[in-house]
Order: sequence, then structure tokens, then C-alpha cells
Amino acid sequence: MSEDVHIVRDQRTNRRIRAREVRVVGPNAEQLGVMSIEAALERAQSDGLDLVEVNPMAKPPVCKIMDYGKFKYEEKKKASEAKKKQVVVHLKEVKLRPKTEEHDYEFKVRNVRRFLEEGNKAKVTIMFRGREITHKELGSAILDDVVKDLKEVAVVEQVPRMEGRQMFMILAPSPKVAQRARELARQQADAAAKKAEAKPGEGTKVGEGGKVEAGSSGSKGSEAAPVVAAQAGMVPATGNAAPGGTK
Repeated sequence: MSEDVHIVRDQRTNRRIRAREVRVVGPNAEQLGVMSIEAALERAQSDGLDLVEVNPMAKPPVCKIMDYGKFKYEEKKKASEAKKKQVVVHLKEVKLRPKTEEHDYEFKVRNVRRFLEEGNKAKVTIMFRGREITHKELGSAILDDVVKDLKEVAVVEQVPRMEGRQMFMILAPSPKVAQRARELARQQADAAAKKAEAKPGEGTKVGEGGKVEAGSSGSKGSEAAPVVAAQAGMVPATGNAAPGGTK
């Protein structure tokens, strides 16, 4: 058996283990052989540790001697750190019209570019009003211009199509841009984790008589800097896009 024993969730521990006989792995991954459940429990208790059933399907079941509380804490900590490093891809929408002015078009395309460079996706919608719907080719031409202007950072994930009086397409960051955004997100997550680890020691000082006093952190509460789509002429589309697609 390898040292890295696979641990499943909600394992039976100590007296909850039902098998009469188990194969025991020591706290340092050493093989202790097959022994009765009573002998295994006695061995775990003598070490001040728990007996945990790590492979109930084996014959006999495999149990490991460990500090189960510490193990669960470390597992929870790893899951929390992994969650912080996850890159969440958002889908934002920018709306244009067949008669959108040039400066307005450039402003919105510039913000779509920035949004894509952050690793997100963009839904570009052309809204037709009144008799504009009879000139769909104008909407197609605008979407073609958007694709052309963003070709360095974007790929078309969903080609233009009509939905009621709207024509839309979905852009995703190019593979290089997406990779760069993921790397940046990981670096920011690592920096935030290091800052959080260093924070408990900040703001304390030793006063007269050796008394530890809480110092002023100087922080008035950091304000988050969310991506405000409305500010950029963009509005959140319905739902978030999963890394593998949109919805």
C-alpha cells in the first residue's frame, strides 16, 4: 500500500468501525499488518490517536492510525485555499443599436476589450427598434466590426443569431489572454493568502510592564473594487458563465 492513503469523507472511526478484523496502517504510513479490531483500537489509543477506516471495501478493511481532528482541519483548510484560487468567469452584456454613434461604439468596444483581458466573456447585442428590424444587415455589419476590432484578444464563442428583435453573439478571451488572466488571478490569490497569514501579528505592541496592547491597524475597511458593468456601458447578462461555457 502506498503511503498516500486515499481518505474518503465521513469515515468510520474508532468504535464505529464494524469489522472484526482490519489491516492497520501506522501514523507514519508503516504497515502494521492484519489484527483484530480490539487490538487495532488498543494500538491507536496507546499512541493517543484515532483509528480511521480509510478503505471499507477492502478485505479486510484498511484502517489508519491518525489524529482525525487534525486531519479534518487540514482537509478543510486545503479546500478553502483551493476555492480561493478558483477563477470565476463572468458574462457581461454590451448593447448597441444599428445607429450607434462612432464614439459610443469605440467606448463600448474598449470596455469589452478590458473585460475580456480580465478573463471574462462578453455578450454583444444589437437592439432593433421599429423598422430597424428590416435592416438586419446593419446589425451584422456592426458585429463584424466588433470581431475585427477585438481579434487580438477575443474569439467568437457563439456566432451572431437573432432572438426576437435582438441580434447577439458571445465573445470569449483568446487562449493566450485567458491563460494570462488565470495566472494573474492565481498571483493575486497567493498574495491575498500571504497577507491574511501575516495579518494576525500586525497591530500589537508590548506596553509598559510587558502588557500586550492592541494597536491601531489604520485600516478603515478596504473597499472592494468590483467590476461595475454599468459604469463601463455594460450590464450583467443573466447568470455567470462557467469556465467551460456560458449560460
